[in-house]
Amino acid sequence: MVAFDVGGTDVKAALVDETGRIVELLRRPTPLDGERTGDAVIAATVALLDDFRRAHPEIRPMAAGLVVPGHVDEARGVGVLAENLGWREYPFRDLATQSLGIPVSFSHDVRAAGEAEYRLGAAKDFRDVVVIAIGTGIAGAIFIDGTLFTGGGMAGEIGHSRVADGPECACGGRGCLEAVASAAAIARRYTALSGVPVAGSREVLERARAGDPAAGRIWDSALDALALDLSHTVALLAPEAIVIGGGLAQAGDALFLPLAERLEGILTFQRRPVLLAARIGENAGVIGAALRARELLDVVDPGPDPAPVRERAR
Repeated sequence: MVAFDVGGTDVKAALVDETGRIVELLRRPTPLDGERTGDAVIAATVALLDDFRRAHPEIRPMAAGLVVPGHVDEARGVGVLAENLGWREYPFRDLATQSLGIPVSFSHDVRAAGEAEYRLGAAKDFRDVVVIAIGTGIAGAIFIDGTLFTGGGMAGEIGHSRVADGPECACGGRGCLEAVASAAAIARRYTALSGVPVAGSREVLERARAGDPAAGRIWDSALDALALDLSHTVALLAPEAIVIGGGLAQAGDALFLPLAERLEGILTFQRRPVLLAARIGENAGVIGAALRARELLDVVDPGPDPAPVRERAR
């Protein structure tokens, strides 16, 4: 199998053998080209598959998994909208199947990562759980009684629930969680407040720890927004656990401890979910895509091993 995880920065591709082992992992910059980005992504998957075939002629991929961000309609195989990447109503599954010449499973990147966490990672011991990725954007995968709930492709878009009066969000709304508390938003908001450019949210956290009042204000407001949104999730779904991954989760206790404290301060009679860090890591999306691809071959639970993979340089 071959699996592709399209992100805002990189396209990850994994070649997976018949035992579910990742043989090789490649990364390429996401080919951003406005309204033609969908076409460019398909071309990139073809090039990556050709690279794998040249490097590993002994392995013949029989199916592929492709996952992308944004609003995804899995039933139709369509990327409905990705406001940060430029496509609308793009028929990814059909065009990828035609271009790659093998069956293709198509899904949402966070739902795929959530499935990897649910089957192999931090969420595997729970039936009712929400897996949230906080990076450039914010989205979640919802599991109810062991079943992934997609809501026709609209479920889990918690990044676009309103938690504040501003700033404006790329979706057209104001005060969306993604515009306040995503890793990208934290860096962007700090620069707007302080006038000091930063490399990312990690630098904002470091400045907050060093006593920078602007950084502290931005970090605290992000935690407040996340706690408020999680309280809504708890009230609605009563999950046993909430698993958080993505770039912001790398903050560790600086994120999880104050977030848990804030959430506890909001909840009253509701079930208290366990807050857990994702375990699979940055390859969760591509592993989830591989799991989906394996299902096309009617093989039950392939169990790709997320541990040590060899990543070829760009």
